[in-house]
Order: sequence, then structure tokens, then C-alpha cells
Amino acid sequence: MDSERKILYGIIGPLSLNKPEIDPAEIQAYFRRAEELGFHSVWLTEQSGFRARIASLESMTLMSYAAAVTTRLRLGYAVMLINLRNPIEVAKGMASIDQLSRGRVILGVALGASPALYGAYGLTPERRVARFNETLDYIKKLWTQEDLTFEGRYFQIKNANLLPKPFQKPHPPVWFGGNVAEALKRAVKNGTGYIGAGSSSTADFRANVQTIRQELESTGKDPDQFLLAKRVNLAVDKDRERAHRRLREWFGGYYNKPDQADRVAVWGSPEQVIEGLQEVISAGARIVILSPVFDGMEQMEILASEVVPHLTGGKIRAR
Repeated sequence: MDSERKILYGIIGPLSLNKPEIDPAEIQAYFRRAEELGFHSVWLTEQSGFRARIASLESMTLMSYAAAVTTRLRLGYAVMLINLRNPIEVAKGMASIDQLSRGRVILGVALGASPALYGAYGLTPERRVARFNETLDYIKKLWTQEDLTFEGRYFQIKNANLLPKPFQKPHPPVWFGGNVAEALKRAVKNGTGYIGAGSSSTADFRANVQTIRQELESTGKDPDQFLLAKRVNLAVDKDRERAHRRLREWFGGYYNKPDQADRVAVWGSPEQVIEGLQEVISAGARIVILSPVFDGMEQMEILASEVVPHLTGGKIRAR
């Protein structure tokens, strides 16, 4: 297997704005520059919570915006908590973006580690795994079937047609997030890829990859057809202490957990960041999603010129 050819590099989208004002021109420039630099994909994260003290944009809306100002970048969602979404709106929205982008959507989904938000959405956490499985099944059938009649525990519809269908056939790739064994098994059973969270460590990712590979082997699925990705929160700065301090500030504002940065993030000089990312690749990542949490445009330029060329693969790959 040619590992050099198979490593791809994505970049996180401009979600965490670090300021309350929105500058559309700045966001457009970010997406266009990511495409110019040759990144494989741009990734948007779930923004369903209200506790973070950092301004952010709704991700499906921003994905549509990215589709309009780029022509090649794959558009990834890492990851949508579909239990907190209306499945018809997800299916229609993602099919529309996939059509407008001519087949560039990748939908990542997850159950989510905590049910704390369910009440805010008028839901209860009971049987949330069953709801998740039904929601995903419903979305896929809306994407692929004509005159759909769906009789589920949570959703029912008769003789429905979602038009247009997605551009990609049978539908956009569906990848999974998650950290527990049952979530990883669902990923292998129902998905085409796995995304390690930015809030998880390289060691967590390595362990999850091993579980996924065992599950792929036991089910007889081709591991080359199941992509493994890891999102890495990072900061490139020759002043390592400053990078660490700013990461902790961001983790405190976004996750309310400043100490989490110590365990999961990569920071320091380009050489130190290269070392940390190479460990992620060695753990099994075939797509590395670079996630600078501040100074996004400046960090993206440094990553493209001083970090990625020295990682496995040698350069940013367009496809």
C-alpha cells in the first residue's frame, strides 16, 4: 500500500471567529485561499451548543457558503449530532449543497457524548441510540428512494419524494465520529469512514483505529475502502509557551476545559507540530484535518508552507 499517496490534508473552516462581528469578505478569502493552497478538504464542526463563549456560525449554512466560493475543495461536516436535527431538513439541505457543489459533500455524524442539550431541543435522551439509528436510516432513504413510505418509531411519512437527490450516488459519503466501542461498530456497519474528534488525543485515536480495524476484519470489509481521519487542534508558534497559553484560552472558551488542551492539542514550532502530526499519521490517519483555533488565515499559510511539506505525502494533495 502506498502510504505516501494516500495521506490527504484538510483544514478546519473559519467557525470560531474570536470576535462577535462577522466579516463575509474575510470568510470568503479563507475558503478561496484554502483551495488555492491545494488542501483536499475544508471541514466544519457542529455548533449546536450555547455554552461556548466564542462566536461561531451554523455549519450547514457555512458549508453552503463555502460551496459557492470554491470549485474543488471537498466540504466535510465533522460531525453533525443528527439526533438534534430534523432528518428531513438534513437530507434536503445536504442534498442541495451536494448538487450546488457538484458532489463535494462528506457528512460526518455522531451520537454525541453527552445528552445535556436534549432538553434545549425539546427532546429526551431516552433511547437516543435507537433514535440515532432511525434518523440516519431515514436520511439515507430520503436520499435514495422514490415514493418513500417510512414507518418508524420516531418518524413516519408516506409516498414522499425528496428532489433533487444528492449529486453523488447513491448519496454523499457518511462518516462517523465517536469514542466508545459501540459507536465504532456503528461506524463500520453503516459508514464509509471515521473521524477522530479534535477533543480526543492521538492515543485515543490510535486505540479507536485498532478497534475499527478489528471490526473491519471480523465483518470482511475492505479496510482500503474505509477512510480514517483525525482532526487535530493545533497552534504553530516558535514561542511554544505562548502557543500553549493561547490554546488553553481557546479550550476554556470553547469547551470550558482549558486543561484539555494539554492532553489533545499539538503546539509549538513548525518542527514540533510536524512531530505531533506525524504521530497522528502513524496512528492510522489517512486524512489529517488541521484545526488551528486562532489566527486562522496566518496559521493556514504556515501549515501549508512549513509543516505539510515535511509530513508523510510531501505536499498537500488535491485529491
